[in-house]
Order: sequence, then structure tokens, then C-alpha cells
Amino acid sequence: MTETGCVVVGGGPAGMVLGLLLARAGVRVTVLEKHADFLRDFRGDTVHSSTLTLLDELGLGERFAKLHARFVDQITVLLDAGAVPFQLRGLPGPHKHIAMVPQWDFLELLARDAEREPSFTLLRNAEVTGLLTDGGRVVGVRYRDRSPDGQGDHAPGGPPDGHAPDDQGDHAPGTERELRAPLTVACDGRDSTVRSAAGARTREFGVPMDVWWFRLPRKDSDPVGAFARFSRGHVAVMLDRGDYWQCAYLIRKGSDSRLRAAGIGALRGEFAGLVPWVGDRVDTVTSWDEVKLLNVSLNRLRRWSTDGLLFIGDAAHAMSPVGGVGINLAVADAVAAARILAEPLRSGRVGPDMLRRVQRRRWWPTALVQGFQRLAHRFVLGRTLTEGPADRPAPRRLPLPVRVLQRFPVLGTIPAYLVAIGPLPEHAPDWARRPPTS
Repeated sequence: MTETGCVVVGGGPAGMVLGLLLARAGVRVTVLEKHADFLRDFRGDTVHSSTLTLLDELGLGERFAKLHARFVDQITVLLDAGAVPFQLRGLPGPHKHIAMVPQWDFLELLARDAEREPSFTLLRNAEVTGLLTDGGRVVGVRYRDRSPDGQGDHAPGGPPDGHAPDDQGDHAPGTERELRAPLTVACDGRDSTVRSAAGARTREFGVPMDVWWFRLPRKDSDPVGAFARFSRGHVAVMLDRGDYWQCAYLIRKGSDSRLRAAGIGALRGEFAGLVPWVGDRVDTVTSWDEVKLLNVSLNRLRRWSTDGLLFIGDAAHAMSPVGGVGINLAVADAVAAARILAEPLRSGRVGPDMLRRVQRRRWWPTALVQGFQRLAHRFVLGRTLTEGPADRPAPRRLPLPVRVLQRFPVLGTIPAYLVAIGPLPEHAPDWARRPPTS
């Protein structure tokens, strides 16, 4: 059995940002990542304006810029009756755009900087299997060490060819180990193992859709930016990734198996009809193996903590893909948690009241964003997906709210702000800030 000052379960955006910040505060922190590397495809790959500002504050902005991110400063909604652009150029602050970069590159950037801190440890191939408790208090975790030598894998990984390989060794037997800590933070996503082990239950909000993700080649003559395409019975989102389009095609909740039975040709035909200018390349999607299902959920815990245990990010609140704000909120949770908990962790006094402060800080922006997502589900996406193309003729005029936005473009900065910055952006504490490094 080993000990650390804080154990962070999950090496996603929330876990890596929290680990980095606590290490900069001098807290002994160990991040447990169950995979050998960060190479998982079709994850949220957007880094929003407030997170870009945070990276500047941490001294990582120049290094992030070298990751060949694709910057988007306009999001266009394409309706049958016309197009509506939402400009990000009017956002406050230095970053009037959203960056799109493979998440493994973003996480490796954070990991490599954190590993410069003597109090930071990243254990890869470390799958948490349960919690350690003492008198009702969580005092650490049990995990399965699946590293080749059974001694933990500290080596950084990276994409060898720019593409994510299939995960390897995820189900290999390993050495059972224990890691004790005054605080355990669950950052292990919407299917949190820690949450299940703790018996914590989420409040579920119904969602009308799931999402198919796939790629299509991008041509230099294609439009630039991000697009959301709405038509009767169909919704698609296309994200400009430079040499390819990352495509999201929304389907009605629970319809994945039935629709796949119709064959891959049905998807190609429907998508080509929805977005005609990619019709010449939909045949590049040759099998269902290239189409990944995102089982959409929207929920949050009523209590984000118990004695010795804190939940943040998707482990505390799974977000809908509407707006692509999940990473933004997870990172903000991590920054708030680090600011509130760094000093108590250094002094060894992390009581339940300190953990509740994190929830009080982050609950209302989470609930607000989820409220907007629920409205979008009910009044936009749900209605669109249940309308057949022949239900009634396409409207000749844009909806009234859209016409108002066209007439008064400044109003478009409101949804742009909520998406790109969020209702409560978090900034790096003074003790975590560093000058730029290249």
C-alpha cells in the first residue's frame, strides 16, 4: 500500500488540469489513468475561449498553439429557409474563437507540464476497481496495475501517426494495489466507476437523441468553420478539422440498432441529401465500424461529495453535446476545486465543508447550462427529429427568433458567450500562473 496527498481518478481534461494545478501548489497528487495512453477517438475535441485563456495564464498558450489546432470564429446554422451565422469575433478577451485539436494532444500537453513538478505522479494502466474506507470516510482507492512490469507506467504516450489506434491491454489481468490519500477526486467520466462504488445516484434528465460520429474528407474548396444543419427529421453538425470533417449525425434516442439494420448506404444517402456538397465523398464511409455511437445522457449528482471524496466534471454532471461545452465545464470544475482545496490539502485539513464549497461554486453554472440544453432538447432537437420531411412543406421564411438575430447581430453574442466562455469562467490562481513557455 502506498500513500499520496490527493488521488485523482481519471486522466481526462478535469483530472489532468486538477493534477497540474495541485502539483503547482506543492500538493502530492497522483493521477490514475486506466489506459496506456490518451488515444481515444471521437472524444470532445473542442477547447473553448475560456480554457484557452486559462492555458495562457498557466504559461501553456504558446505550446498549445504548436499543436496545429484549427480555430473557428464563426458557427453557422443552416436551415431549409436560409443560413444564420453566429460570430465569435465579438467575444471579450484575447481568444475570439474556439480551438479544435485532438484531445490526446491536449492531454499530453498538460501531462508533460505536470510531470515537471516533483509532487506530481501520473500512473497509466491503472484501473480503479473500488474505494478504501475507514469509519465511513473514503481514504483512497483500489486499482489494478496493468503496466507491463507491474510497477506502474509513468511514461508519456503520444499518437505515433496522428491517428488513434484501438485500445490495447484494457482487459489484461494486473496486480491489485491500494493507494491511500486524504482526498479522492473522481474525474472518471459519465460512466464513473468511483460513483458506482460510492453508491452515488444521479438525477437523470431525458434526452431525445443519440449521436453518430464519423469522418468525411475535407476539400480546400469547402466552407470554413463549424456548421449545424437542421431539416425536418434530420440534424447534423460538421466541425472543420483541416483535412477532414468531424461529422455528428443525430438520431432518435434508442434507434441505433434499428437504423444500422438498414445498412450503411441508408446513412450515406440521408447525409448526402442533408448536406449535398459532401455527396461526392460519403462513399468513403464504407462500414458501420467507422460510425461511433455516443449514447447521450444529461444528468447531475444531487451531492458532489462525501467525506474524503469529491466528484467533478462528467462524473458529477454528464452534459449533452449541445454546444460542446462539456470540456469547458469540466476544466472549470477542476480550477475551482484546486483553488478551494490546495491550502487545506497542504495543511492536511480537508473536511466535508470544504468539499461542499466546490459544489456551491460550480452547481449553478452547471444547472444553468443544463437548463439551456434541456430547452434545446425539448423545443428544437426533439421536435426536429420527430418531424418527417413530408409532414408539411419547408417554411419560406426563417423562424421569428432567427430573423431577430439576423436584424440585430449583436444579440448573437449571447449564445456565443454561453458556448465559448460560459456563465462562470474560472481563472488560474496566482500561485499556479507561469510565464509563457515555448
